[in-house]
Amino acid sequence: MNELLTDSVSGRRRVGSRLTRGIVVVAALALAATTATACADDSSSGAEVTLLTHDSFELPESVIGAFRQETGLTLKIVKSGDAGQLASTVSLTPGAPKGDAVFGIDNTFASRPIDAGALESYESPAAVDGAADYAVPGAEGQLTAVDRGDVCLNIDDGWFRSRSLNPPASFRDLTRPEFAALTAVTDPATSSPGTAFLLTTVGALGDGWQDYWKQLIGGGATVVSGWEVAYNQLFTAGEGRGDKPIVLSYASSPAATPGTSALLDSCFPQVEYIGILKGTRNSTGARKLVDFMLSPTVQKELPTSMYVYPVQRDTPLPEGWPARAEVPAWMSSLPPATIAENREMWLDQWRAAVGR
Repeated sequence: MNELLTDSVSGRRRVGSRLTRGIVVVAALALAATTATACADDSSSGAEVTLLTHDSFELPESVIGAFRQETGLTLKIVKSGDAGQLASTVSLTPGAPKGDAVFGIDNTFASRPIDAGALESYESPAAVDGAADYAVPGAEGQLTAVDRGDVCLNIDDGWFRSRSLNPPASFRDLTRPEFAALTAVTDPATSSPGTAFLLTTVGALGDGWQDYWKQLIGGGATVVSGWEVAYNQLFTAGEGRGDKPIVLSYASSPAATPGTSALLDSCFPQVEYIGILKGTRNSTGARKLVDFMLSPTVQKELPTSMYVYPVQRDTPLPEGWPARAEVPAWMSSLPPATIAENREMWLDQWRAAVGR
């Protein structure tokens, strides 16, 4: 899950023609012919709730329509880059938001809007059914978990098989030049999956993590800005049929891309949250949206729409999905407070190690 699962799950985890991450896009999803403007705390019929999110947000129009039917509110979706870009946008506008709620900030970037005072506290009654288990410690109510995923390296097994080559068995193997040159990863400064993989190396390798990156990049690994470029353009099994059979993505990505697998020792857990933006003109509508994102209507759609696991307990999964989107038995993990305290130092050390 996440920018967990970044980006950007962004970078995120939808694969194929529905998996696109590009320039800033503004998309209004409304099933009614009428157009309305949100007034101060206006949740009346025909009013609008604006949700800021990352480029990989995807829910069926039937689900968006269900929100309108249940609340009388039109949901406007504004997409804005990867999870890292989204967190920065929100953190720079506390009290003067560009929307009413934000979805897609994950546990690797959660500290930014919290520390900036950009969020309005709200604890959804539905959170007790699972979402509360993923609350950010010390900031309960400011961000509500919606989904979870695991950021992992993905392997195009078919590519290796067709060349009678053995794929890497561990993320540690990527320091070998024959694997490094076949690898595409994402920049941790701009991509939530990139941040997650950086944290994997910090947590798993300790003091040796900088040497790992020196060897990886020195061996020819490619670093790109976000998940969409890495997966959809460079990955040999992606829609662009690139030349990199090893790519940073999600443990759940193989569920959508047959013939691929995840390196399960490379994973970092990603949780994506929704939060209400401080200064929203429609606080009531934003709260209804938070509740809706935890409803069975949304939760059951998450695996097939965004290839992530729902956080609410007892949510049914698509048939065979757990087998195709295997949950890692072990993952590197660091508390959000530790990430917040050390993020900039680790990024500076990473830049020094890779020469960026």
